Amino acid sequence: MIETRSKSVEIWLIFMILLVAAMIVVGGATRLTNSGLSITEWAPIRGALPPLSAEAWVAEFEKYKLIPEFEAEHPDMDLAGFKFIYFWEWGHRQLGRFIGLSFTLPFFWFLAKGKLAIGHRWKFFSIALLIGVQGAIGWWMVYSGLQEGMVNVSQYRLATHLGMAFIILGALYWLYKRQRSGWDRTNYQHGRVRTLLLAGLVYLQIIGGAFMAGTHSGRTYNEWPLMDGDLIPAGYGIQTPFWRNLFENPAAIQFNHRTLAYVLLIFAIWVGLSFRRSRSVQPAMVIFGGLLGLQVALGIWTLLAAAPLNLSLLHQFTSILVFLAVIGVNWRSRYTV
Repeated sequence: MIETRSKSVEIWLIFMILLVAAMIVVGGATRLTNSGLSITEWAPIRGALPPLSAEAWVAEFEKYKLIPEFEAEHPDMDLAGFKFIYFWEWGHRQLGRFIGLSFTLPFFWFLAKGKLAIGHRWKFFSIALLIGVQGAIGWWMVYSGLQEGMVNVSQYRLATHLGMAFIILGALYWLYKRQRSGWDRTNYQHGRVRTLLLAGLVYLQIIGGAFMAGTHSGRTYNEWPLMDGDLIPAGYGIQTPFWRNLFENPAAIQFNHRTLAYVLLIFAIWVGLSFRRSRSVQPAMVIFGGLLGLQVALGIWTLLAAAPLNLSLLHQFTSILVFLAVIGVNWRSRYTV
């Protein structure tokens, strides 16, 4: 007999959610400390250990000196400074390895023990595949920053990497909710489209945050509500073709990120009012609305402070809470009461 509910599976999924959330924050710190290119090779097995001798450390440092970022941003770095950024990237990769093992090994154990419900096992396996793909995307991203003329990773690949991390996080949380409910039948109500759109806007804003980080756009136009005295910055559309401004122009990227935050806030208020009589959705909307308001306030504070590391990481951590909260809203919208 196959169980539809298992406390051990639920605990495992909660643990994985916490690990992925930690990975997102550590990844943000790795990016914001300019540590992501400190390890110039992808060695999934051999790279599990850091350099273990003075000679090995010097060899790794010499490899880093060969990439464009060193000359452009750290020409006066010594070995101690290199070790600092190295351990950020190494820790990030180690956490990725740990996440892969922490999901894959228990998955096969629960599968063998018959604790994964029939008809839903492929969902667990799909997450294992996504985690593997995410590792490949991570190296694909790092590789872009090692090329001639590049001093940072590609913001496009950074956004892809972060976007996949949130997809994995959301899938794990939804899977946990389904597992905890005993894989009950879904009974969607008419407002489902609204909650899906709300989740889509949150996800789009998170991707916009990746472009903010990838282009250091948060360290420009550090005033609010105007940008260099204008509602729309003068340099918004200076690049050609125009679409490049949306992804490569700091003025346009920051303006779009601000504007989408306003749109998201207004839309969230409307959705909350539309569910004000729903006993299932309204409590989840209150939680989401409170977190979203906090996120907007943190975003403004971070911007005015010129995006220091501590506020930037807090802003990224809060985005995780907002994302999980909007998934919670979508979960509650499955019910008609």
